[in-house]
Amino acid sequence: MTDGQARLVNEETEPDLFWALRGGGGNFGVAASFEFETHPLDVILGGLIAHPLDAAGEVMDQFRQFTKALPDEVTAFCGLVHAPDGSGAQLCAIPLCHSGDLAQAEADLAPLRQFGPPLLDLVQPMPYPMVNSMLDDAFPRGALNYWKSAFFTELSDAAVETMIEAFKAVPSIMTGMLIEHIHGAVCQVDPTATAFPFREPGYNLVLTGQWSDAADTAANMAWVRDTFAALQPYTAPQGYVNYLGDDESARVASAYGPNLDRLVEIKRRYDPDNLFRLNHNIDPAG
Repeated sequence: MTDGQARLVNEETEPDLFWALRGGGGNFGVAASFEFETHPLDVILGGLIAHPLDAAGEVMDQFRQFTKALPDEVTAFCGLVHAPDGSGAQLCAIPLCHSGDLAQAEADLAPLRQFGPPLLDLVQPMPYPMVNSMLDDAFPRGALNYWKSAFFTELSDAAVETMIEAFKAVPSIMTGMLIEHIHGAVCQVDPTATAFPFREPGYNLVLTGQWSDAADTAANMAWVRDTFAALQPYTAPQGYVNYLGDDESARVASAYGPNLDRLVEIKRRYDPDNLFRLNHNIDPAG
């Protein structure tokens, strides 16, 4: 808020502001502290499965079949990445997390672990924080980044083939392409219950362009843009606001969809001068 006054924001005291803060992209103030409702979670079954790039088409098809009906406890993504040893070897990898009973987790994840078989299977019981940090080394401090993202309208054979062919020509061994599968609790919330509106089960594309030498910036940005353009026949205009690039202000409205008008009205009320504008901005002028 721009009046400088600290206030408690929840469903009882400031319901409109509370609604806007949950997905509003930093447009409505500074949250000095949070109160969370936590879910007890200790050991999970998780890790990474990797296959050679030559098998990527079959692996992604298996991923599609696997994600058609999943229990809420399973998170499964699929990506085209480079081996972490710096060799530049190109892989198709599936990061996994199962937060339920370990015996049931072994049974639920078996179809993916038995397929192939994979080059690498690092799936094992581990403390939950470990699965959230297992990819941290792939995003080193100081690296140059240019990302693009959108929801898939269809994860078709043609879309998969386009991803694989583009990845073969990627200019940086730090760059990856990720398919996020969305299901479970996030899809059980009404689209207007929070500022974030996109609650349908499906897939999200993330192109994580990353490189270390500024001299390579033009080539890497061009690859991300060209790849994103090649995949547009299979993606929607809508995207997750946290993945929008600094040069994608035109996509902000589509990131909020049916909730944009209410967000603009709340922005006018709480930040009419648009102090909080160094973000994917919701303009109070509409």
